[in-house]
Amino acid sequence: MSKKPKVLVLRTAGTNCDQETGFAFQYFGAQADFVHVNSLLSGKVQLRDYHILAIPGGFTYGDDIISGRILANELKLRLGKDLQEFIDEEKLIIGICNGFQVLVRAGILPGELQGKTVWTPKTEQTCTLTYNDSAKFEDRWVHLKKSGGSVWVDGVDELLYIPVAHAEGKFLTRNSDILDQLISNGQVVFRYCLSDGSEPSYPHNPNGSVEHIAGITDRTGRVLGMMPHPERHFLSRQHPFWTRMDRKGSLGQGAKIFENGVRYVKDHLL
Repeated sequence: MSKKPKVLVLRTAGTNCDQETGFAFQYFGAQADFVHVNSLLSGKVQLRDYHILAIPGGFTYGDDIISGRILANELKLRLGKDLQEFIDEEKLIIGICNGFQVLVRAGILPGELQGKTVWTPKTEQTCTLTYNDSAKFEDRWVHLKKSGGSVWVDGVDELLYIPVAHAEGKFLTRNSDILDQLISNGQVVFRYCLSDGSEPSYPHNPNGSVEHIAGITDRTGRVLGMMPHPERHFLSRQHPFWTRMDRKGSLGQGAKIFENGVRYVKDHLL
């Protein structure tokens, strides 16, 4: 029997998109294990036994202090060595919505912007995801334009329609130099846009992100964070207008992201 790619779908108090995220990987033949963070912290489960770390959406620890901060601290301060080894072994990480917030607050995204080192537990946070300009929770479908390259986005449609659901999704960098480096490195992989790909304003950019940024990677392209939820447009019938569409397949526009992750593991890690 051939080995399956193994995905650790991380859970803790407040995670609420784990089942959908796990389903997306399982659909393409991966083994998805739903693991509570305490099992990692106690050593009951070892991160090194997996090929992909998926941090789903939700409101971990009630978003106390600020969204994603507590889980980010647990990962960075208590599992930092394991995470660094995981990243150095060229394995994959994806953080969606709250998972993106966790990766940013742990400094894993965007990671080190130059040099040989990609990330260590000492890497500083250089970006943030803060309160939406609308000062309210934004729950809507948005258009995205693919704007960079990554293992995760290879072959993904140039224009996508995917839902968002967040109150703290406004992406900002510490300064303009960091933003310039992200863009020049090709680390900005998704931007909010209008249906024709042109520059948006609210509500098409639902949070006011600088440069309309909706998703970024680290320098390697193997760590992806995005605010929109690809697992919520995994099936074509999840599209809000699916009965009016010329349906040529059962999969939605978010599916390719998960397929790419599984394929990478099969091609490079098994």
